[in-house]
Amino acid sequence: MISYPSHTLWLTGLSGAGKSTLSRRVAAHLREHGIPVCILDGDELRSGVSPDLGFRREDRSENCRRTAEIAKLLNSQGITAVVALISPYAADRQRAREIVGDDRFVEIYLKTDIATCSARDPKRLYAKATTGQTPQFTGISDPYEVPVSPDLVIETGALTVTDSVARIIAFEEQRFARA
Repeated sequence: MISYPSHTLWLTGLSGAGKSTLSRRVAAHLREHGIPVCILDGDELRSGVSPDLGFRREDRSENCRRTAEIAKLLNSQGITAVVALISPYAADRQRAREIVGDDRFVEIYLKTDIATCSARDPKRLYAKATTGQTPQFTGISDPYEVPVSPDLVIETGALTVTDSVARIIAFEEQRFARA
């Protein structure tokens, strides 16, 4: 059994970059090793915790803040949080780091080009966004501020899911594992 202090893995990237997929796989790995973990997925949070929020910049910032506060609460109870949230603005990701605490926060940028994300898009959100049917779509009609110095970069267009998970786990073990 491995032992980690509770912490937050914050996966950020465009829609379709692999945040939900990787968060589920990383969480499964942690559970298999006896580490308490909770996934905070953007889609689930929007429908449950934040149905009052839209997609204006202020709403996205508030969604990010709420998620960081939940992650902080989970960490304070000994539970690792794996966050899968587009979180398009650098200031919001920095605020999340400050809320959670720099010593517990890992920003993981899932670097993926729009063509790859669009090809992975079963809901055809990118197609709707490019024709104007979906306004305020991150990466098309709304900005995504690429992280300048994330803790880890995973190129999900070039790596398999298994390899991506392995890199996240290796980074996590290096940073948090206790003897």
